[in-house]
Amino acid sequence: MNPTEVPLVIGHDGWCGALLRSASSNFDARPEDAQITLLVIHNISLPPGEFGGGYIEALFTNTLDCEAHPYFDQLRGLQVSSHFLIRRDGGAVQFVSTLDRAWHAGVSEFQGRQRCNDFSIGIELEGSDHEAFCDAQYTTLAFLTQALTRRHPLTDVTGHQHIAPDRKTDPGPCFDWARFHQEFSALSGSELSRAKSPQVLRFPD
Repeated sequence: MNPTEVPLVIGHDGWCGALLRSASSNFDARPEDAQITLLVIHNISLPPGEFGGGYIEALFTNTLDCEAHPYFDQLRGLQVSSHFLIRRDGGAVQFVSTLDRAWHAGVSEFQGRQRCNDFSIGIELEGSDHEAFCDAQYTTLAFLTQALTRRHPLTDVTGHQHIAPDRKTDPGPCFDWARFHQEFSALSGSELSRAKSPQVLRFPD
């Protein structure tokens, strides 16, 4: 299902009924007092630089065949997830309810706050640091972001590399922050504002 052809609504249970659901067990409860205020954008491809297939979904659902490719040997026993994945064709999959804590950020910090998983939602874009993302991905990202802002008190959006700069490089130099800003603003009718970094955008109050 193309997420841009039907309204995207995040339900009271934190699931978007219009998206394919592939439930992951790699999550736990957020702290009781956690406010979901941060959106984190990532990129992922498995094997690195190769697109298509079901390897990402398999990784997030602990069903990856580590014999299928030499690179996968280093992923044995890894338990990670994200709330959403947007594929190259713009199709989107949800793995974890937005009410729960997906395991996407790891050791991280945003504006002095540690453990970003506690208060963030993670969106993975199928891609790499070395190749442009697809038009359909930016469109779906804008629609999904709009739905998330309607459900949760999001204040900021940034990249994984900006909350874990010593460990991560995604979404990388090929992610067009200005393009994302433009598409979200056109869709929502409201402008994002820039924080100190051009890769940190603030949602309107």
